[in-house]
Amino acid sequence: MIQDTVLVVTLVLMGAIVAAFLFVAINAKNDGGEYAPIQGRAYAIRSKLFWVLVVAGVLITTVTTLDLPYAATRGEMAGVDKQIDINGKQWYWEIADTSAKVGETVVFNVSAGDVTHGLGVYDQDMRIIGQTQAMPGYANSLKLTFDKPGNYKLMCMEYCGVAHHAMVSDFTVTE
Repeated sequence: MIQDTVLVVTLVLMGAIVAAFLFVAINAKNDGGEYAPIQGRAYAIRSKLFWVLVVAGVLITTVTTLDLPYAATRGEMAGVDKQIDINGKQWYWEIADTSAKVGETVVFNVSAGDVTHGLGVYDQDMRIIGQTQAMPGYANSLKLTFDKPGNYKLMCMEYCGVAHHAMVSDFTVTE
């Protein structure tokens, strides 16, 4: 998995930095020698290291963000059976449709009319199966395929005021 590779690379790089500091600390002498030759070499190494880190940062950022779980960010909306608009308001959800069928791929288009809310979709065992932010003036898309029938809960995950705890709606999935 990519996270394991990133962890190993990070640990190796941290070890190299610690080794460099230890090398400098062990070999440091205050003998009053010439500083200029060492300074020139150090600046050359520092300049090269800077560009190595810039390139590594760009590569690491690119590789680790390719696999974001948000289909909408990559335009992968093919195969959608149903789109449902949801608008969060203090302290309720306005939902265009509250049902789907097993196997249907549903895209929830989520926004907010007042403050930031967080839409969490929970199964019958109260395990979260999807979530996204609901923000005023912006629509986020959450793509889910329901594989089991039952009553699902749509709950607010972002504290939005005194009745936040009551911001729960039902969503039914049928055969």
